Amino acid sequence: QVQLVESGGGLVQPGGSLRLSCAASGIMFRIYAVGWYRQAPGKQRELVADLTRAGSTNYADSVKGRFTVSRDNAKNTVYLQMNSLKPEDTAVYYCYARYGNEYWGQGTQVTVSL
Repeated sequence: QVQLVESGGGLVQPGGSLRLSCAASGIMFRIYAVGWYRQAPGKQRELVADLTRAGSTNYADSVKGRFTVSRDNAKNTVYLQMNSLKPEDTAVYYCYARYGNEYWGQGTQVTVSL
């Protein structure tokens, strides 16, 4: 059974930081590309960050320089470090793991507001 369990979402003020975590099970984590999507109210789902099995990264222009995706294969976990957060970063964030098929987490709410 494949499971991706996210944690770390919450409310943060503009300019603040947050780190999201996603623990995977039921897959050979090491061989999967991993990353994060987000979906804001009234907007289309957006690819935030992608990390391949070889370590290559791809970021949305809107988050480049502020967000960092990383993985710990020993812990079967993917992270998203979010710095200098803006109100427009408010969204539900979903982690994924992809190796042909793609699996999603349940989503975690990130709200950036005063």
